[in-house]
Amino acid sequence: MTDVLRKIIAQNRGGAPVAIPSVCSAHPDVLRASLALAERKDQQVVIEATSNQVNQDGGYTGITPEGFIRYVHDIADGAGVDRNRIIFGGDHLGPQAWRAMPAEAAMEKARVLVRDYVKAGFGKIHLDCSEGCAGEAAQLNDDQTASRSADLARVCAEAGEDLLFVVGTEVPPPGGARMDEDGDIPPTNAADAAKTLAMHIETFGDLAPAIGGLVVQPGVEFSPTEVHHMPLARDPGFVAALADAPNVCLEAHSTDYQHPEVFHRLAELGFAFQKVGPALTFAYREALYALDSLRGTKGALQAAMEEVMLETPKHWQGHYHGAEEALYQQRHFGLADRIRYYWPQPKAVAAVNALFDNLPAALPDATLRTAFDETTLARAEMLSGSQAQRLVDAQIELALDPYFLEVTS
Repeated sequence: MTDVLRKIIAQNRGGAPVAIPSVCSAHPDVLRASLALAERKDQQVVIEATSNQVNQDGGYTGITPEGFIRYVHDIADGAGVDRNRIIFGGDHLGPQAWRAMPAEAAMEKARVLVRDYVKAGFGKIHLDCSEGCAGEAAQLNDDQTASRSADLARVCAEAGEDLLFVVGTEVPPPGGARMDEDGDIPPTNAADAAKTLAMHIETFGDLAPAIGGLVVQPGVEFSPTEVHHMPLARDPGFVAALADAPNVCLEAHSTDYQHPEVFHRLAELGFAFQKVGPALTFAYREALYALDSLRGTKGALQAAMEEVMLETPKHWQGHYHGAEEALYQQRHFGLADRIRYYWPQPKAVAAVNALFDNLPAALPDATLRTAFDETTLARAEMLSGSQAQRLVDAQIELALDPYFLEVTS
């Protein structure tokens, strides 16, 4: 399936503002809505799993790479979506999940990780060796990152074919952006990006033609409470800097919550791969809380989720800061959407099921308008399923919709 990606890269580097969305989520509602939208638009979509989320030990989802592909295929089959629309990507594959270990031990775990991903059927492989392990600097230099990435690339090549590697050293760190002294998100220096790519091409050797993407920072990010919007007029000069690598596009991370016109602009700037994740589970939470406000036991779901998050605070502590009221607001409404880690927990599943069970089969339009805007209500009318499920799916679709840019033949 990487031929689809290479066609998009060729079109983008040829000057066409085309891109493919990469959905980074394991949430079943997010996946179902995303796949259904791709089916209706007759387009491909990348579904990504991260190394912390899915790995040989199960990750925080408890799912292995092979299990993740079965899981997504089952969702696609249930939604009547052609499996061929799905391109599977591995995100942040490397020693990241085991950084507390010495480097060689962490790299050995990473070798097993990438081998399992490739054997399972993942074709788009983002190799992230940019962060240090025990006793090392927090951020590694280009030489170290490229060397470790090439090591993992060779393991991938031994495990399977039809691979496309995404590389880079300026990868936005989990949990926060790198801001300058003015509070802005500066884009990667274009000359530095060219040097990073050249270093990886040299280090990869005969595997260099499999490099198809380079992660750089275009100036987009979000914190728990604020979106850093990309200035549309700004051109960091990436395309010109990568003129000698026409088969490589750019990949943008943390594009969530940007204005819709930003995604077209990113495509113009060479970003054929655009990742989104928290914004989609944020939309899911928005829809659930809106429905929660319309039933007799108003706020019961939110109260249940507060209890679950306080019982197991490890997924949000250290990411949210401030006084108790600020922490409460961030737990439930923060843009980092750390609440997404709690939806699979049994108490949360039971609370969501109770919400759907307690809602009437059909709420009147006048009632719905107190919780949902007209755009969401109109989108829900186009979808199938129960009224509540259509509203949830509509909210998710609207968050993803701007990522599906017009394709060329």
